[in-house]
Amino acid sequence: MAGSRDEVDVLVIGAGASGAAFTWSLAKDGFDVLCLEQGGWMDPSAYTTTHDDWELHRQTDFSPDPNVRGLDVDYPVNNQDSPIAPLMYNAVGGSTIHWSAHFPRFHPSDFRVRTLDGVADDWPINYEQLEPFFDLNDSIMGVSGITGDPAYPPKSPRQTPPIPFGKVGDTMAAGFEKLGWHWWPSDSAIISAPFDGRGACNNCGPCDIGCTRRAKASTDINYWPKAIAAGAKLEISARVREITLNPDGTARGAIFYDADGNVQEQRAKNVVLGCNGIGTPRLLLNSASAMHPDGLSNSSGLVGKNLMFHPYSIVSGIFDEDMESYAGPNGCSIISQEFYETDPSRGFVRGYAFQIARGAGPVTTAQGGMGAGPIPWGGNHRASFDRLFGRNAVIAVIGEDLPELHNQVTIDPELTDSDGIPAPKVTYTMSDNSIKLMAHGMARGEEVMTAAGAIDVQINPLLRRGGWHLLGTARMGNDPANSVVDSLGRSHDVKNLFIIDGSVFVTAGAVNPTPTIQAVALHIADQFKQNS
Repeated sequence: MAGSRDEVDVLVIGAGASGAAFTWSLAKDGFDVLCLEQGGWMDPSAYTTTHDDWELHRQTDFSPDPNVRGLDVDYPVNNQDSPIAPLMYNAVGGSTIHWSAHFPRFHPSDFRVRTLDGVADDWPINYEQLEPFFDLNDSIMGVSGITGDPAYPPKSPRQTPPIPFGKVGDTMAAGFEKLGWHWWPSDSAIISAPFDGRGACNNCGPCDIGCTRRAKASTDINYWPKAIAAGAKLEISARVREITLNPDGTARGAIFYDADGNVQEQRAKNVVLGCNGIGTPRLLLNSASAMHPDGLSNSSGLVGKNLMFHPYSIVSGIFDEDMESYAGPNGCSIISQEFYETDPSRGFVRGYAFQIARGAGPVTTAQGGMGAGPIPWGGNHRASFDRLFGRNAVIAVIGEDLPELHNQVTIDPELTDSDGIPAPKVTYTMSDNSIKLMAHGMARGEEVMTAAGAIDVQINPLLRRGGWHLLGTARMGNDPANSVVDSLGRSHDVKNLFIIDGSVFVTAGAVNPTPTIQAVALHIADQFKQNS
């Protein structure tokens, strides 16, 4: 029998990028908001970057892959039918603990793909509506960069100057200049100067396994302290099993396991899901009932469908001089969007972006990671290692996924988490358009790497552990027949149920989605307040 609690105005499930932004927005304006998070608080001073064996932790207990970590707070994902493994993290701050903080926005065209290119669908909202929320989010997260990028409309000033390029950025920028291709300093949610009580980046490198200096933004250190100071409540180690309903079909609240393993029911006037593009459809499908036999909010049959990852290819160049490529934020240097928009002459629609990344640490290099290439064990090991370590640069080719019904999240019939809650299964294949798009990107990546002076280029055509971006599985739209939520993030089927994470994305763009996820969450929060 579930223990019952006092009803709250708004119950938010998930304390990551979207949940934190949404909760802060409502709490600062006086709403009674409670957030349930199945993970716990992280201590930046204890991140594995403080350990000599930090690279081993990245591959084990601090891997971005929940199947590798296997922690009690995680849930397993059956990814056997996907060439891309989903990545996520469960904690206050969610996957912003683990990201590299590359922070580009979607383009205006990303919201009008059907109109412009005759594929996918247009969003029911546009860039102009989100622009003030992009700016607001930047001011909370703290973004280093410089305005004037011709790939975008004008942006508000960045909070700190760009992260230093280092030799890798300077060298790759010269390659793009030689070819006459677009490039620009990355917008990075990593501060290059003190901001909002946080210290500046010291260019140590492995941002993806936690920033001890708090220079890299994560919502546990920026949004959550502000939200809690404004009166928001946050309960950790709270694993939600299902959303419950009132007799009239509205959401009543959520059943969850508390920190002691007891079953609790939290009632709320409004329920908001921010559990990512896999966790949200999992929860909706696990909330099937007599009123919703195919899963909650699933009258369209689209919950879990249209999963978009972004396929990643890695183009690595080896140079004959020390590039000091181990120094600086590993995922942030410069970006090129030369091939972002559709050009019919290429034989595919939409496009891709180039994210210039740094090289790997010594252990990862010795293992041949990040495109460093194979290093033989034995007598030639050290000579091969010296040829590669610090001498490579990496281009991540980020391709736009288009929504396809067969790419989906379902409930696995056997797999469960440690509380016995059914786990998700991911089924995904790349489309012919994606295959052509990525082939073009790899060829152009090799071209610019050679132009930059690389003496050897190696390519990983598809990064398996590259499912950082989980999008599209509870899409937004005006028509209840072909979408799950409306332009306000409100469920078409359950009027007091809202979704605020990447699940609502109609298209995926070809850039990292976090700033757009957060802008959408802030937009939905603003509309919620206006309509309450």
